[in-house]
Amino acid sequence: MVTGSLLVVGLVGCVLPALPGHLFILLAAIGYRLMVGPDAGIAWWGFGILLLLMAISQIFEIVSGSLGTQWFGGTKWGALGALVGGIVGIFFLPFGLLIGPLIGAFGFERLFAKREIRESAVSGVGSMVGTLVGIIVKVVIGVAMVVWFFLDIWMIK
Repeated sequence: MVTGSLLVVGLVGCVLPALPGHLFILLAAIGYRLMVGPDAGIAWWGFGILLLLMAISQIFEIVSGSLGTQWFGGTKWGALGALVGGIVGIFFLPFGLLIGPLIGAFGFERLFAKREIRESAVSGVGSMVGTLVGIIVKVVIGVAMVVWFFLDIWMIK
């Protein structure tokens, strides 16, 4: 029951930025192993895979807005602005996560790269697209972590 609850909260946390979803999934795996013992629980290398997936997700989430800015033709200033805007946006949940990178990329493109409004706006939209892709990747990795957990406890020994 506790494991299932943590897994559900973890999956919800992959969408809601206020909850560290992947961490909850990892805690579910640790808790399960502590409750049922090493023979019936997840293998030690299974924890390594879960940790690796969690790290990949976190890194991608942090840089996705910047990558989107660059993909849409933004400068390094725009990418830096998207990163700063994403960090500031965390404090203005839930919309700050999308609007923060947009404002950051747009502002940095205008102020530091001296780009025109249209170019700056395209860069800002790229940061939003990148952030949305980052959220999708985060959810996919969260689902992969849950699937891995069940495969490890039921099939891999």
